[in-house]
Amino acid sequence: MEHREPYLHLRVLDRTDVAEAAALLGRGMADNPIHVSVYGDDEVTRIRRHASLMRVLLSSSPALTIDGVEQGGALVGVAAAAPPGRCQPRAVARLRLVTRGVTFGPRAAERLLTWNRAWAAHDISEPHVHLGPVSVDRHLRGRGIGTLLMLRHTTHLDSLGVAGYLETDRPEAVGFYERHGYAVIAEEEILGVPNWFMRRPPN
Repeated sequence: MEHREPYLHLRVLDRTDVAEAAALLGRGMADNPIHVSVYGDDEVTRIRRHASLMRVLLSSSPALTIDGVEQGGALVGVAAAAPPGRCQPRAVARLRLVTRGVTFGPRAAERLLTWNRAWAAHDISEPHVHLGPVSVDRHLRGRGIGTLLMLRHTTHLDSLGVAGYLETDRPEAVGFYERHGYAVIAEEEILGVPNWFMRRPPN
């Protein structure tokens, strides 16, 4: 009998999905180079710390739209995006994020602040939708899940007629985003890790 993968189902997540989305972001981004630099060499620690931080971010940022892809009832991909004018966390969210970061210890907390400040400094001034965080469960990469999320995202951008913007520390992700209309507008090494800043022009 032919084995078929369960269908992929795309939907907008709500606040009841935050814990599951944050856990996926922790798992899916654990091998990101900047996360290794910030959170340390132990993968279990990286997963736990980033999932914890993402839970604070998602629950403290009501302006975020969070798209999710499910397969067989399990969440396998997540893409969050902030609307124009809301890409930087508000004061309450920033305080909660800093407070959570401090629990990781002084070294990780300091490196987390360095990373976030560097990314914020590159944020473009024109109205834009800011994409991120984005992740697919690592064992399911290359199966169209990220493409499905990006098609939803770029369709939304085109309906608004505004620019898109994102950051990535994954060199293999640069080409992926370029295929969806983004172009590198800046590069910077942060904590010893190359980072790329990308813009998609309004259509």
